[in-house]
Amino acid sequence: MGAELRKLRERAGMNGATAAAFLGGERAQISHIESGRYGVSDERVRRLAAHYAATDRHLIDALARMAEERSKGWWDDYRGILSPGFLDVSELEFYATYIRVIQMLHVPGQFQTEAYARGLIRSGVSDLAASEVSTRVEHRMRRRIVFDRPNPTPFEAFIHEAALRMRYCDAATMREQLEFLCEAAEWKSVTIRVIPFDRQITGSVHSVLYAGADIPALDTVQIDSAFDSGFLDAEPQLTRYRELLESIESISLGPEESSKFIHRIAQEM
Repeated sequence: MGAELRKLRERAGMNGATAAAFLGGERAQISHIESGRYGVSDERVRRLAAHYAATDRHLIDALARMAEERSKGWWDDYRGILSPGFLDVSELEFYATYIRVIQMLHVPGQFQTEAYARGLIRSGVSDLAASEVSTRVEHRMRRRIVFDRPNPTPFEAFIHEAALRMRYCDAATMREQLEFLCEAAEWKSVTIRVIPFDRQITGSVHSVLYAGADIPALDTVQIDSAFDSGFLDAEPQLTRYRELLESIESISLGPEESSKFIHRIAQEM
C-alpha cells in the first residue's frame, strides 16, 4: 500500500514534504507511511489520493480496503526475532487472492515437512544457532494457514525435477517430503505441476512467487534467493513474470501426471 501511495505522489510531481504538509505533519511521516512503518486509515488514503489527483477509482478503493483490513497478523509474533523479509512474505501470502510459484531448486516452503525444512535451512546457512533454525522452521510451517481457512487461497506450484531430486537431507527424509508433496497436491485449492528435465526452458528461469491482488495493478512478485528476497510491483515487471509463468505452464506436466512423477521419484529414494 505504501509503495502504491508513493507512486501516486510521484505521478503528481509532489515531494514528500509537500504531501506531509497536507497532512499537517513532517516529511518523515510520509516516508514512514510509504515504507510501511506507519499504518494509515482508509480515510487518509482517500484524502491523499484526492490530493494527488488520482483518478483510478478501482485502485483507490483497493488501497482503502487494504488500510481498513490491515490488522495484527500471525507473522507479528516473529517481529524482532526474524528479519523483516520473512514477515513480508508471510503477509504477502496471507492477503493474496491467488498465488503462483516457480521453484527450481527446492520444494516450495508451504509444502515442506519439518525435517526437510530443517535440512534445507541448515544447508543454506551452516552457522545458524539451533534456536534460530527452529524458529525459521516453525514460521515456515505456519505459512500453511492460507490453506486452513474457509476459502483457501488458490495456489499453483511449478516445481522443477531438480528440486525433487536435490539432496538437502537423507533419503528417508526426502522420501517423506515427496510423499507429503503428493498429499498436498490433493488439497482443495492446490495445483502442483512438475517441469521435467527433458522439457526445454527458454531463457533464464529462477524461483519466484507471484501474488495476485484484488486488481492486477496491485499484484506483487517476490524474487527468491538463498540469502534474501526482493519485491517487484512495476507493471512492466509484472507483465514479464506473467509471461514467464505462462511459458512454464506450457512445458509442465499436468497435475495428475505430476503426482505420478513425484511418486516415482520417491520410490527411487
